[in-house]
Amino acid sequence: MSSQDVLKSATTLASYNVLLQVMFRVLTFLLNAFTLRFVSKELIGVVNVRLTLLYTTLVFLSREAFRRACLSGGSGTNHSWRQVINLLWLTLPLGVLWAALLVCVWLWLLEIPDPQTVPYYGPAVVLFALSGVQELLAEPFWVLAQAHMFVRLKVVAESLAMIAKCSITVVLVVFAREWGLYIFCAAHLVYTGFLVLCYVVYFIRFLGSKEAARRSFPLHSVGDFFPRRAKGEPLVDWTLARLTWSFFKQSFLKQILTEGERYVMTFLNVLSFGDQGVYDIVNNLGSMVARFIFLPIEESFYIFFAKVLERGRDVKSQKQDDVAIAAEVLECLLKLVLVVGLIITVFGYAYSHLALDIYGGSLLSSGAGPSLLRCYSFYVLLLAVNGVTECFVFAAMSQEEVDKYNLVMLALSLSFLILSYMLTWWSGAVGFILANCLNMGLRILHSLLYIQRYFQHSQWKPLRGLSPSPLLLLALAVSGVVTALSEGLFCCDDGWLLRLVHIGVGAACLLVVLVAVVLTETQLIHFVRTQLLPRYTKKHT
Repeated sequence: MSSQDVLKSATTLASYNVLLQVMFRVLTFLLNAFTLRFVSKELIGVVNVRLTLLYTTLVFLSREAFRRACLSGGSGTNHSWRQVINLLWLTLPLGVLWAALLVCVWLWLLEIPDPQTVPYYGPAVVLFALSGVQELLAEPFWVLAQAHMFVRLKVVAESLAMIAKCSITVVLVVFAREWGLYIFCAAHLVYTGFLVLCYVVYFIRFLGSKEAARRSFPLHSVGDFFPRRAKGEPLVDWTLARLTWSFFKQSFLKQILTEGERYVMTFLNVLSFGDQGVYDIVNNLGSMVARFIFLPIEESFYIFFAKVLERGRDVKSQKQDDVAIAAEVLECLLKLVLVVGLIITVFGYAYSHLALDIYGGSLLSSGAGPSLLRCYSFYVLLLAVNGVTECFVFAAMSQEEVDKYNLVMLALSLSFLILSYMLTWWSGAVGFILANCLNMGLRILHSLLYIQRYFQHSQWKPLRGLSPSPLLLLALAVSGVVTALSEGLFCCDDGWLLRLVHIGVGAACLLVVLVAVVLTETQLIHFVRTQLLPRYTKKHT
C-alpha cells in the first residue's frame, strides 16, 4: 500500500471513528441524563468510577501493548501473521490474571459501599471483570480489521453493542430498579458479548469471499484465527514480543496518567461516592469532544504514521516522499486540534454553567460544577495537542527510545498522583483537573522536543501547525470577552428568554471565529475537505 493509499485509509477510518464516537457520547450523554432521574448519585459514582475503573484497567493493561506492537511497522509484512496471531492470544490468559488480581483488590482492599445505598457490590465486581475478559476474545479479530483498514466493521460492531447496552440499561432502570448494580453488570456483559459476536460473524462471512481474495487477506479459514505453530517458524516473533514488553511497561504508566484521578478517588477516598458521581458526570460532559473527535483522530493517524515511517530511523534514511507527507499531515493535524481546542476553551468558560443547568439541574450547576467544567475546557485543549504529538512520537520511536520514555512516564505518574492528592485537598474535585493539566503540559513538552529533533536537519517544520493566525486569535479573544459579559447579564436565573439571548450571542461569536478560520487557515480547510470528510463515492479501502 502506498503512502497516499495509507493516508486515505487512515483518514476514512478517522472519519468513521469520529461518527462512531459522536454516537457513543450522545447515547451515553442521554443515558446519564435519564438514569440521574431514577438512581442515586452514589450508585452512579460506584458504577462510573469504581467498577468502570476495574474494567478499563483490566482491558487496557491486557491488550494495549499488543495492539501498538502488532500494528507497528506493517505487521504481517515484516512479521508473519501466524506469529502475530499467536502473540495476540496471550491477551486472554493475561486478562484472566489481571481479572483475578483486580477482583481481590476491589473486594478486600478498598472501601465497600453501604449495601443499603449500593446493593450487590461484590457480585458486580466479579461480573465487570468477566465482561473485560470476554471482550479480549475479540482481540485478534480487532487487530486484523485495523491492520487491513476494515473501516466500517468497527463502526457497525460497536454501534450495535452500544445500542444493546443502552436498551438493556433503560429497560432495567425503569422496570427493575431494585436490582441495583446488577442492571449495569447485565448491560456491560451484553455490550462486550455483542462486540465479540459481531467480529466473529463478520470474519466467518468474509473468509473465502471474493473481497478477501481481492485484498490478499492472509488468513483463509476460521481455524487460522486460533494459535498454532507454523512449520519452520518460532511460535512468536521475539522481536515483536520484546516491543510488546516495552509498550506494556509504558501502557502501565500511561493508564495511571489517563485514569489517575479515578485511582486517587478509589484508593485514597478523597471524595465520597456521591461526590464521585457528580464529578464523573461533569468529567464525561467536559471530555465529550475530546473523546468523540480527538481520540479517533489519534488512533487512526497513529496507524498512518506507523505504516509510513520506519521506526527508529532518522529522516534522512527514509523515503523522502513518505517523510514529506507525514510532516504535512502532522502540521495539519496540529493546526486542526489547536483550533478546535481553543474554541472549546473560549466558549466553555461562558457556557459551562448553562450546560450543567440544562443537563442536570441544580444538582450539577450549583457548587463546584461550573468551575470544574471551565477548567476542563482548558484541559481539552491540552488533551487535543498531546494526542496528536504522542501518536506521532510513539510511531517514530525506536524500541530503545520507548524504553527510555518509560522512565519519563514513571516520573510523570508519580508526580501526578502526588499533585492530585495535594490539589484535591486544597481545591476539591477541581484539583484533579489542575493536576491533569500540569502533567499533560509536561508530556506535550517532551513530545514537542522529540518532534523538533526529528525534523531539525530537514526542510519540514510541522510544529508550525501550533501557530494560529493573528486574525483568528483576535476573533477568539473578542469572543471570550463578549460571551463572558453575556453570561453575567443574561444567564442563568432569569428564565429561558434571557438564556436564549445568551445562546444567540455565543452563536454569533462562534460564526465570527469560523469565518476567521476559513479566511486565514486555508491549508487546514483544504486538509479537512480532502482528507477528513468521509468519501462516499470513491473508497480506496
